[in-house]
Amino acid sequence: MNSMLTNSQQKTICSQLGRVKLQLLYKASIHGFTGAAFHQRCDTRCPTVSVGYNASGYVFGGYTKQPFSQSGQYVHDDQAFLFTFSGEKLLKYPVTGPANAVRMIANSGPYFGETLILVYGSQAVVYNNPENDYNFNAAEMHGNDLKLTECEVYEVSIKETTELERPWRTITWESEKKKELMETIKTYKPTVSSVPQARVLLIGPVGAGKSSFFNSINSVFRGHVTSQAIAGSSTTSLTTKFRTYSMKAGRDGKLLPIILCDTMGLEESTGAGLDIDDISSILKGHLPDRYQFNPSAPLHSETSGYRKSPGLKDKIHCVAYITDACKVSIMPTKLEEKLNAIRRKVNLMGIPQLVLVTKVDEACPLVTEDVRNIYKSGYIKEIMQEVSARLGVPLSCVVPVKNYSEELELDPNSDILLLSAIIQMLRFTDNYFDEISDQFSNIEVKE
Repeated sequence: MNSMLTNSQQKTICSQLGRVKLQLLYKASIHGFTGAAFHQRCDTRCPTVSVGYNASGYVFGGYTKQPFSQSGQYVHDDQAFLFTFSGEKLLKYPVTGPANAVRMIANSGPYFGETLILVYGSQAVVYNNPENDYNFNAAEMHGNDLKLTECEVYEVSIKETTELERPWRTITWESEKKKELMETIKTYKPTVSSVPQARVLLIGPVGAGKSSFFNSINSVFRGHVTSQAIAGSSTTSLTTKFRTYSMKAGRDGKLLPIILCDTMGLEESTGAGLDIDDISSILKGHLPDRYQFNPSAPLHSETSGYRKSPGLKDKIHCVAYITDACKVSIMPTKLEEKLNAIRRKVNLMGIPQLVLVTKVDEACPLVTEDVRNIYKSGYIKEIMQEVSARLGVPLSCVVPVKNYSEELELDPNSDILLLSAIIQMLRFTDNYFDEISDQFSNIEVKE
């Protein structure tokens, strides 16, 4: 049986349910638009996702963790929800009457309360009664087209997390290694004498963890968890200004030789989030610290604080894209297009790029259990390979990190991952300075 749900739609549904996969049990066009055919294929199976399709192009349905039967009874399910697709986006309607979340009726298909029923009374139609156990807008859900062209039911099963026999990257998990990494960063000096600090630009979608990454690095060098940059979960960017963050080696220590530049989050819609035209100004060093972003109007040369003749020390020397491990597979196409447009701009300017994959502990149970399993997790490797393919960067430029978000105390293993990411940034920065030096050398030779 071929699924009518696209791979993208399946991934989007699965993202609501954890690390799971869908297996097609029932397809009405093959098995019949009858309650009997549905129950024969689906009874006792759980959890399930039921999906209806109509001629108007709507894809909609519901999820329940309860097994189907023909008892005639209502079944309690506080995790049940209805959904519909709006383009690539999933609109979700949680159950409001969990006691009546699902009803087990013999002569109908999937029966969500007295609200939405697919294959109603053994006919290729939908029964629709919003606000009764589930609250939704009928026009939004299915366009008020109640005739089904297809109905499918999928069983939800847990994806196994593969633990590799040996780590696919070598990393030393010892306290001495942490000290060594910290010392390497403290004593780093850019190879160009006119540049006192390497400048790294952090770019990523809203909520991916840009500000949290700075806070986490700052925490490692302060010796305790700190929160200087505004960070948290929101649908729109919490960072509204261009910020350049320097860090100290301890409370009264010297400035570290790296500056992390934080930007407004990328958003998929036009006229929202970071403006791509502002990226060029940031890369070239024109943007002043604390510049207030305006998504509807890019930066111009008359803006207050605009640097008209920036030096090499003001320019960006490395770009780090921040992406959430839990959302890689469901990255919206428009957001992916924005990131690729930025990547092309950065490439043209010869600035090295790497990708930081955040929230790895939320994406994989093995890493939740112990962050030292990061390179033993087959799933994390798959995510990093997908990032590499989607953003067009080599796998060697993709680095996983675990930011501090809910912890009150530092974890040495998380610190090693974070510090390793900074080391990569400094190595990439050196590559940039080497290129600059080579260019100057060639100019001098020609003269």
